[in-house]
Amino acid sequence: MKKRNQMLFLSPDELLSLLAAARQHSNRAWSMICTSYWHALRASEVCGLTFADIDKENDALTIRRLKDSLETKQAFRKQRGVPLLDEEKALRSWLAERPADDQSTFVFTSQKGGEMDRTAFWRMFQDVAAAAGIPQEKRNPRVLKHSLASHMVAAGENLAHVQQALGHRSYKSTLCYVGVSDSQADTAVQRAASNLF
Repeated sequence: MKKRNQMLFLSPDELLSLLAAARQHSNRAWSMICTSYWHALRASEVCGLTFADIDKENDALTIRRLKDSLETKQAFRKQRGVPLLDEEKALRSWLAERPADDQSTFVFTSQKGGEMDRTAFWRMFQDVAAAAGIPQEKRNPRVLKHSLASHMVAAGENLAHVQQALGHRSYKSTLCYVGVSDSQADTAVQRAASNLF
């Protein structure tokens, strides 16, 4: 049950299930969801990515965030050990099947060509999440941003690094996205107690 003001996030297993379902759905879905996760993108931000944002020479992506967030340049994630998390492979797979006559400057296009609308991405995400068995309350793209923040914190990353990865100007904004489950908190309490006593 969601507690008041608690951000929902995917467990690592849920994320992998989501990416597997996305890959089954389409390479576009896989690439959009993978990119959204790794760069903590809002639906409008992933839909708004253009080829000008891709720096092929440095294997990086310029993230132009909304809501007065930072513009950042982040490396493409190459997860060879976990292919579903390999953002570079997902993007290459999508671009290989993208219609050759599509002259749009947007990376992720609609089925009719041109920029994909954020509501279309939301609908696609909900379909993929349902196919993956993701709980109803987590079936929206915002959960990807929350998940990256929570996964980084769970891995012991410095909150300043989390703040930069999410493109937040304010440290307070980052704290809103940081959440842990009751079981994670219980484990941390036990670990602290065993280290102290």
